[in-house]
Amino acid sequence: MKIALVGYGKMGHMIEKCAKDAGHEVVATIDVMAKDATNIVPAGDGKAVADAVKNSGAEGVIEFSHPTAVLGNLNALIPLGLPVVVGTTGWAKSEGEIAELCKKTCGTAMRSSNFSIGVNMFYKIVEEAAKIMAEYSDYDVAVWEAHHNQKADSPSGTALEVARRIMLGNKSKTQMVFDAFHEKPKANELHVSSTRVGFVPGTHTVFFDSPADEIELTHRARSRGGFAKGAVVALEKLAAKLASGELEKGRLYGMSDLF
Repeated sequence: MKIALVGYGKMGHMIEKCAKDAGHEVVATIDVMAKDATNIVPAGDGKAVADAVKNSGAEGVIEFSHPTAVLGNLNALIPLGLPVVVGTTGWAKSEGEIAELCKKTCGTAMRSSNFSIGVNMFYKIVEEAAKIMAEYSDYDVAVWEAHHNQKADSPSGTALEVARRIMLGNKSKTQMVFDAFHEKPKANELHVSSTRVGFVPGTHTVFFDSPADEIELTHRARSRGGFAKGAVVALEKLAAKLASGELEKGRLYGMSDLF
């Protein structure tokens, strides 16, 4: 497959390597500042991004840019009609808007807060554990995540998905809280806390805490390699399922639709 990469930082370079190792051709690397990108575009210029993708002859797009750029990029890329895999986080509140754009333009995108197979297994484990632990009122639950100090958003998209899975399993938790507490937390609040430090690729921990003991479930990424490979596999699967008719064009999909 001919692939265009939108966002050519550390993650973009790693995705490029994984794509080439898998036998794909990377026909464009697009960024606002990376000197080794094939196309350097002005910040916020979605049309320039779309034109670069169109002119490259790409058959699919992987978008790993920046939370401030992702919506502009998607608004320009989705109408091209190519399968678009989105790894940039920080736009969860706009998912409805992007899903509507897919429907209106017959474009197709797939989003995930984390493409790692291990993380997606972690989601399932957390949801099941939350369901089991919800039967025991002594146990409270919270989420903590840590990433490197170059990550531009918090909480991470992965942490938000972990929290959502907890709330699916434990119906007593109905509200996520991210900010500092200035009063005693309410029983329905699920606290999601973040740390940004050094070079941490990504750590996510769920605490089930009671007066008697504590249970911790942790996923700790060793490198970004799993994320990069997962993004390439996601584009392969999205393109294949669209071609076979297993998935319809005009929708915004998630990891569970592909795997």
